[in-house]
Amino acid sequence: MTLDLEALLRIVGAMQLCVLFASALVPFQLNWKEELACLSKLHRQMYWVYAGYVVLSIVAFGLISLLNASQLAGGDFLARSFCLYAAIFWGLRLLLQAVFDVKEHLTKWWLKLGYHTLTVMFVCFTVIYAYSALRPN
Repeated sequence: MTLDLEALLRIVGAMQLCVLFASALVPFQLNWKEELACLSKLHRQMYWVYAGYVVLSIVAFGLISLLNASQLAGGDFLARSFCLYAAIFWGLRLLLQAVFDVKEHLTKWWLKLGYHTLTVMFVCFTVIYAYSALRPN
């Protein structure tokens, strides 16, 4: 059985919404309340705002992909533009996996598994969106 592009886009749409579960754990696992306490109030607020924008972007990518998979698979200019932006977003996030020093925070087996699962998901997002954006007509 082969999956068509529309189905793949729906799958990555749902997978992106699943990433939000991991995102919700970050402030607790990284102890933001204590770790960010030394920052000024403005810097703490900005940190939360930036995190909120990232979450909102992931929600948008997920919902747009779930609800508009057929249009995205159709390959018009707007669809390709969206897919290219999503591929760049997730490609950069994938590169950050190699840069972030997370070892001291991966203290439990399920955190290690989750981290590696996220890496695989980021690869899938990048590849599928890049293919959707750059594939031949």
